[in-house]
Parts: sequence; structure tokens; C-alpha cells
Amino acid sequence: MTLSAPIFFARRPCLPAPAGEETKMSADAIRCLPLALGPGLSGGFFDRQGGVSPPPYDSLNVGLGVGDEPGRVAENRRRLKAALGLTVLVSARQVHGDRILCLSSPVATDAEHDGYDALITDQPGLGLMIQQADCQAVVIFEPVRRVVANVHVGWRGSVAGIIAAVVRRLREEFGAEAARMRAAISPSLGPCCAEFIHYQYTLPAVFHPYQSRPAHFDFWAISRMQLEQAGVPASEVKVAGICTRCGADFFSYRRQAVTGRAATVAFLP
Repeated sequence: MTLSAPIFFARRPCLPAPAGEETKMSADAIRCLPLALGPGLSGGFFDRQGGVSPPPYDSLNVGLGVGDEPGRVAENRRRLKAALGLTVLVSARQVHGDRILCLSSPVATDAEHDGYDALITDQPGLGLMIQQADCQAVVIFEPVRRVVANVHVGWRGSVAGIIAAVVRRLREEFGAEAARMRAAISPSLGPCCAEFIHYQYTLPAVFHPYQSRPAHFDFWAISRMQLEQAGVPASEVKVAGICTRCGADFFSYRRQAVTGRAATVAFLP
């Protein structure tokens, strides 16, 4: 199942839109593919348009560690917050690991925490941001317990089993039930472009059947498999199905090594 068509917005929440419906603003508006995980969750997958950064970070770069001028990154993040109606945005300096940061009390100011690849909260109005340039963001929402996770899933995170670890943490710390969870997988490196020449040494054997063609892997399907194995219903796993390397509107490390980072933001309104 794929997500609904992109919506374009400025200074309004990115809420689920009817399938196939587009609302177009100005050419430089911030643009977002909604999470579409039902009422009780807001946010979305953003592309690279609508910011102030120059090439090669043009233009909505939210990454502080890629060489862009910090003031421009701060303005891009401010624009994201204004578009979503958020006052607080929490992110992580991601390390392709499996550490999880749980935020179960109110947060008053923006923060970027070092060394985490997953963020979880049950606090309303607290934006969780994952930064991407080919890696996946996997958003997991449990509507009864009203808790959301935003997970950075690169191939190393897939190998480390970060998705299963997050589902387990949601169960153990927040009383969430996997059978009630809903998940969305962001635009990211697709099976057309995810080439791993030495996959025999870097990827576990359980991943090997997920080759779309020799040495090319479908990590969308791998993440779906890992979500389902963790107990998330197959019918509640949505895949954007957009390859970031193929799409010029997205940052891609594989296409252009020096580049910016896009944002996936999720929050409980």
C-alpha cells in the first residue's frame, strides 16, 4: 500500500489528505507527503524544497553536520515548525546504531541529542524529527496509548534490528500493543538503486532473498518484514514507494555525496 499523493502547504499542519488530492501553494512552498496513519497523528515526509540553503544543500536542509551554514539550517527548521504549528522540535545526531531516546515528560525547548537513531514520545505537541538522505524514516503510531516513534533506518539499522527494538520499547515502557500499531515507511533508497556489491559480507542471509536484481535489495520490503515480525499488522504498514536517488526533489547521498538532509516529522497534536 502506498501513501496518498503529496500535498503542498505553507504554515498549516500536514494532516492526512484524501488519496489523490493535492493542494498547491507557491513554487517555493514547503512540501510534505502526509503520514496518513489516521486521526491522532500529524506530520509527514518532507522533500528538499522550500528552504534557504544554497547548493549543494538546496534548499530545505535540516542537517547540521553536512557542511551547511548553521544559521541557514536553523531557519529551515524554523520554517518546518511554523508550517506544522509546532513550538518544540527534537532531533538526534544519528549514528546508524540502535539506541532509542524516550521522551515521556514535557520538553520546553528544541534539542538535538547525540548518538540516537530512534525517538519516542507520548507528549502532545512535541515534534520528533528524523534526518535523511537515502535512509528510511519509519514512523510507528499506537493510537490507543497515544504514543509515536520516529526511527532512522539505514541498512546498518536494519541489520541491527532497530525496528524490533523500538516496537519492544513501545510495549514495555508505554503499554502499547503491536497489534494496534500502524507504520509508515518514508521515501528512501529504492530497490532500483540499493546496490550492495559485497552484500555477502555486509548483509545477513535472511536479507538475501529480498534482491530485486543481482546485488540490489528491496529495503522497503525488508522493513515491512521486520515490522510484521514484530507484530505490526501487515495491513497497517504503508510504504511511500518513492526512491530518493531517482527523485531530484529529494536529497540523496548515493546520487550526490555532498548534500543536505530531509526531514520526517511526527507528532501527537
